[in-house]
Amino acid sequence: MTTGINEPVSEPTSDDDAYALDRRTVASILYAVDVDDRDKLVELMDPLHAADIADLLEQINPYDRARLIRLYDKEFDGDILSELDEGVREEVIEVLRPDVLADAVRDMESDDVVDLLEDLEEPQQEAILGALEDSERIAAEQALSYPENSAGRLMQREVVMAPEHWTVGQAIDFMRANDGLPEQFYHLVLVDPRLKPTAQVTLGKLMATRREVPLHEIAEEEFYTIPVDQDEEDVAYAFNQYHLISAPVVDGDGRLVGVITIDDAMVVLDEEYEEDMLRLAGVSNESSLSDSVAATSRRRLPWLAVNLCTSICASLVISQFEAAIDQLVALAILMPIVASMGGNAGTQSLTVAVRALATRDLTGANVMRVIRRELLVGMLNGLCFATVLGVVGMYWFGSPLLGVVIGSALVVNMVIAGFAGTVVPVVLDRMGIDPALASGTFVTTTTDVMGFFIFLGLASVVLL
Repeated sequence: MTTGINEPVSEPTSDDDAYALDRRTVASILYAVDVDDRDKLVELMDPLHAADIADLLEQINPYDRARLIRLYDKEFDGDILSELDEGVREEVIEVLRPDVLADAVRDMESDDVVDLLEDLEEPQQEAILGALEDSERIAAEQALSYPENSAGRLMQREVVMAPEHWTVGQAIDFMRANDGLPEQFYHLVLVDPRLKPTAQVTLGKLMATRREVPLHEIAEEEFYTIPVDQDEEDVAYAFNQYHLISAPVVDGDGRLVGVITIDDAMVVLDEEYEEDMLRLAGVSNESSLSDSVAATSRRRLPWLAVNLCTSICASLVISQFEAAIDQLVALAILMPIVASMGGNAGTQSLTVAVRALATRDLTGANVMRVIRRELLVGMLNGLCFATVLGVVGMYWFGSPLLGVVIGSALVVNMVIAGFAGTVVPVVLDRMGIDPALASGTFVTTTTDVMGFFIFLGLASVVLL
């Protein structure tokens, strides 16, 4: 593949940047903005996917972003808004001309419109709603009336359905004559006279079957419907668990009101995994690279304050052995090792447990088996590292007993770490507290405090 100033894509240098934006293309785009060359900008941007354009807008500074949007103008597509980070999206909407924003929103699927609206302030919501046709506005407002993070917010209103008594030929003729079909769909939903879904037929099966065959004869054997008020996490779990591609959404009376597709469910799964990862680090799930310094600092301060309090607790334990540390300086040198190894082991167990809870693999039926496994893993790893650390301590400080003490303390703390890393998130989950958010603080505090206490306590008894 050749490269050049006019090429939107270049040969990737590694697997890591296979789908990354080409830096020369980005530079060319920014140069076109600098010289106010709209034709060149459109030429460079046209081959890019909406997700890549969104990445570009998120990576450049606000000044260049505003200039690019104004120059790109009417070429701006609604799919770009769907791909943008929430904070940047608000900035982009403020920069877009009202008529350009209206055209962009009209091209979006109903579920993307709702996703866009629920993250905006009321004035911006009104601007978006005002750009929609009356029927689309009513549908969007109705979707916003459903509980936040529910299937009603996630679904798209455009559904391809047919009476259950139709034949394949009737369904195909209907779809060919209908100009209002969604851009992408995977199933034909069969409904009874009361608009209650009874089955669904895959498009592949539909196109491969003779025209005279009734639709109900080629319907999928497994059929799931999603309640409109079901939590989106449960929706995503159902898609992942049962390998669904799409599923109809029903209201309280069982009538068809929309459909959820695999792409929307996977977005929820990705968001949940990302949220758990950020919370394990004590970072708000609302954080992003585009946030200001003040906003980022404000979100991180509370958990840093909690960490300060837990560190003080560990320091209080150390202060109880001040006399022992004064008599044997080696204790001060070696004690961070015990706490650090326990903390890392606890974090490993914690991460596995939180992930298993999120995917519902860790349940009351297998929790004791998992705890026993983590205890044994902690003991085995502790013995391995205790042997190494014991030998190091013995030769470093010339005291075999010191090597035995630190090795023993390490084994005990690694076992405690495996236990705490599994039990703490399970207990918090049972209490209705997000284990990803709170577990890390409890586990690290436990391993730090117990590590210092066990090591310094053993040293005081054995060595002094």
